[in-house]
Amino acid sequence: MELAEATADDLDTLVDRWHDLAKSMEEHSELNELVYADADEVPDDGFRVHLDDDRVTDYLVVHDSETIGFLTLREGRHPSRRYSRYLRIVNVAIDEEHRGQGHGTAVVERVKEIARERGCDHLKVACEWGNEGARRFYRDTGFRPKQVDYAQPLE
Repeated sequence: MELAEATADDLDTLVDRWHDLAKSMEEHSELNELVYADADEVPDDGFRVHLDDDRVTDYLVVHDSETIGFLTLREGRHPSRRYSRYLRIVNVAIDEEHRGQGHGTAVVERVKEIARERGCDHLKVACEWGNEGARRFYRDTGFRPKQVDYAQPLE
């Protein structure tokens, strides 16, 4: 498994994979409902902005020369804390047919290496409260709960 840094040529691939991930999150909260019925409707602006932001990096997850997922990382700081520099996993998705084969764990291990190379002292990740599979995955890869986000739609 390798992480290939995404370029402008990969925008369609990133959007398609993001849409698949976002569609799968709809079942966990009404706040996740997409306005785009199809990946072709999703503008690539969000990922295009990442290309110009030094704090954000998108990667394609590649195994045996085949793209099997994607990853978005964002660096951040909490200057008043002892653990002040972090790398956040914003998006991570492995194609369904490649799950359960250790690719996600390999991605997390590689993210740890990237974080150390960048001088970060901790990783962050968030997932939907009702997504027990993701919560179990993150616990199994060494993450521990730290904070709970609450959300409320304004009707």
